[in-house]
Amino acid sequence: MSASRTESALHGLILVDKPAGWTSHDAVARARRITGQRRIGHTGTLDPMATGLLVLCLGQATRLVEYLTGHDKRYTGEIVLGRTTSTDDAQGETLAEAVPPEVGERLLRELEERFSGPILQLPPAVSAIKVGGRRAYAIARAGGEPRLQPRRVVIHRLALESRAPGRLGIDVRCGAGTYIRSLARDIGAVLGCGAHLGSLRRHTAGPFAVEAAVTLERLESLAARGRVDAALLPADEGMIGHDAAIVGPDGARRFGHGLAHVARGGAERAAEAARVYAESGAFLGVGLVSPSGEIRPVKVLNLPN
Repeated sequence: MSASRTESALHGLILVDKPAGWTSHDAVARARRITGQRRIGHTGTLDPMATGLLVLCLGQATRLVEYLTGHDKRYTGEIVLGRTTSTDDAQGETLAEAVPPEVGERLLRELEERFSGPILQLPPAVSAIKVGGRRAYAIARAGGEPRLQPRRVVIHRLALESRAPGRLGIDVRCGAGTYIRSLARDIGAVLGCGAHLGSLRRHTAGPFAVEAAVTLERLESLAARGRVDAALLPADEGMIGHDAAIVGPDGARRFGHGLAHVARGGAERAAEAARVYAESGAFLGVGLVSPSGEIRPVKVLNLPN
């Protein structure tokens, strides 16, 4: 069997519990070696310090990454008060230190209210955001100061607790694009002592939870027994929240060739990104559905069904 055939055998999603000290790129590279599938992408970066859920897309499923990056996420971690760092986490250089104040229940509730809902957030200087075509972290590590702009993010739920003097536990559910490092930094600024993120774990991303994830060691063990498919989820699993359309044999054929098809009886409602299935249940890809019932292919997947 050729290498290309081997690489194309796995299409779908694998949930990985990323260990501390690994970059998301490291985890993807390890998964490539384990599975033999070269086409692997992830749906949301985790910092090296962070642990937890990393959603990997394999093979044809990499074409769906853009639909999975907007998921809400839940994190828990610890904020360390009294020390500001260059990266807004424990791995950065110390920029300033101060004695942290006592943080009682009333102040915790005020902080929760202040940082809940839609807020403006300045991303960390050491981040993957592009500034003038370059990654902010590359500019910062070269000694420059990336000119980042505040961005609107949404904090759906924020819970803070005092764990020890100068340390706060954090549990947050937020929208895409939220930096928990920035949240820790900004909480420290409001308290007047500075702060950084001491630890972080991602628990959920959209419909996925870390409890269903495998460690890289477990994935390697499955591969050794020829059972990687036991950790593989269907390619459309991450789009469960999107509308679905079902087409007959002629519609499936046309969709597979990138041609529009008009469903008999029109459409129940229009959709910019609907999951499209054949009558057999085979997932065909993503289509744009017009009010008249026209289904226009957006992403055609060539999955073995």
